[in-house]
Amino acid sequence: MVKAIVGANWGDEGKGKITDMMAREADIVVRFQGGANAGHTIVNDYGKFALHTLPSGVFYSHITNIIGNGVALNIPLLFGEVQSLVERKVPSPKLLVSDRAQIVMPYHILLDQYEEERLGGKSFGSTKSGIAPFYSDKYAKIGFQVSELFDEELLAEKTQRVCELKNALLEHLYHKPVIKQEELLETLHSYRDMVAPYVCDVSAFLDRALREGRTVLLEGQLGTLKDPDHGIYPMVTSSSTLAAFGAIGAGLPPYEIKQIVTVCKAYSSAVGAGAFVSELFGEEAEELRRRGGDGGEYGATTGRPRRVGWFDCVASKYGCRMQGTTDVAFTVLDVLGYLDEIPVCVGYEIDGEVTTDFPVTSRLSKAKPVLEKLPGWKCETRGIRRYEELPENCRKYIDFIEGQIGYPITMVSNGPGREDIIYRQSPLAKR
Repeated sequence: MVKAIVGANWGDEGKGKITDMMAREADIVVRFQGGANAGHTIVNDYGKFALHTLPSGVFYSHITNIIGNGVALNIPLLFGEVQSLVERKVPSPKLLVSDRAQIVMPYHILLDQYEEERLGGKSFGSTKSGIAPFYSDKYAKIGFQVSELFDEELLAEKTQRVCELKNALLEHLYHKPVIKQEELLETLHSYRDMVAPYVCDVSAFLDRALREGRTVLLEGQLGTLKDPDHGIYPMVTSSSTLAAFGAIGAGLPPYEIKQIVTVCKAYSSAVGAGAFVSELFGEEAEELRRRGGDGGEYGATTGRPRRVGWFDCVASKYGCRMQGTTDVAFTVLDVLGYLDEIPVCVGYEIDGEVTTDFPVTSRLSKAKPVLEKLPGWKCETRGIRRYEELPENCRKYIDFIEGQIGYPITMVSNGPGREDIIYRQSPLAKR
């Protein structure tokens, strides 16, 4: 059985925790898109971790962790992450890397940085991890696939072609040092030596696993609103963040995905630029940011303060619909216990009309949030394990949001730890 764990919003919803939790009953965890531009924060018996490339199943000895073909693979960073886990007494994870995955090169990271510098105040808020240049090269068919590392003749021809193209940009657009072919070849050889023991035909491996009745988790990065087609373009990432892409990015038939767990925060947060209708500012925002997450709302990759806002039913309903949600995991509920009342964005006012349908980006800039205020519960909920034991107003908050988005909230996270989870019977759940 294949289950996908994906984000409903701008990313940073808590997918790492949910994947880590669900991995207990799974066999395989697959990263199927994105790269080191996002971080999944996990708190467990080993401590607190921010994973950037490794799947969130690495803390279980029984899990096979897979880097799928859809991932932007930064090889030194991947193995640096493995080493950092081992240094903190985590057993070395079982790891496989798709022979069809493509490689983030050092010049991708440099080009990302140079372009952000060139754009100045009109930049896209990149994490400068090389993701956009990487995917650009992939679809321009000048990227390096893992399998190509083992073909010396191909590497010689391709590195020459890449140097010609990139050096034209470096020299004439960015006025930066050029790439030398011999140094590029040396880099690729070092990558080959690092990754060789882990390379695998992942699609064939997963096919055998499913025939044997194993459970596979697809771990997404970022969320619906960062999808290049269906998100807040152009302030988006460069690979599809939707569960449907999990089939492509892992090498699976689409009909194998039976459960799609879409993660939503109990409030909203985002890193980087782009439309954010329910955003808060000033002291109100700072208070939520300080209390939020598992140590404040700061990016796991960049360390940048996250933008925060009230829960956005319009964006979340859209995000769940685009993901094909079967279950909603509602996270960081415990954060909101300090509020007397909690506003919720239930609609957007655009040009004097109210809509509950998420619009295209050009109309989002005109949108004003329509807020409905709900009573807070003014107490700590962390440690509660039964839904019935949550304060009444807390349960009413969850019920209200479920009714607004129209998708079943079956899991409620009320703390950062693996065990801080409440399973809920939803009236919307399909029996």
